[in-house]
Amino acid sequence: MNLGKLTPSKGSVRTSKRIGRGNATGQGRTAGKGHKGYQSRSGTKAKFHFEGGQTPLMRRLPKRGFSNYGFRKEVQIVNLERIAQLEVDQVTPEILFEKGVVKKADVPVKVLGNGEVTKAIEITADSFSKSAVEKLEKAGGKAIFK
Repeated sequence: MNLGKLTPSKGSVRTSKRIGRGNATGQGRTAGKGHKGYQSRSGTKAKFHFEGGQTPLMRRLPKRGFSNYGFRKEVQIVNLERIAQLEVDQVTPEILFEKGVVKKADVPVKVLGNGEVTKAIEITADSFSKSAVEKLEKAGGKAIFK
């Protein structure tokens, strides 16, 4: 083995293009930047949405609608069929959080009437749909508003 004849394995080293080192290199003269203009100069950093001075698309399109984020109420929804799968007699938002039915403990829970309830369940929640209350009472259960 001769240390002077060691070479890297094939494909492990890429030769970098030496840009702007004469026409013979294939990347001379304009060095791949084209002719004139902002992008050909040094220190270019085009802004995200910048369209060369033309009014950007997002400013040209008409604005419609209104999103009232300030007064929006975030509510977690749980259906009766999901509560029936838990097979417990009493359900509270804390129990739903522990069982992984809802993702947040501090956000209000609303129970919807999707699915059927066969046994009497006492559910405590922030709000209920009319159909959920009817189905619960029909099965002998209770809807308790928190």
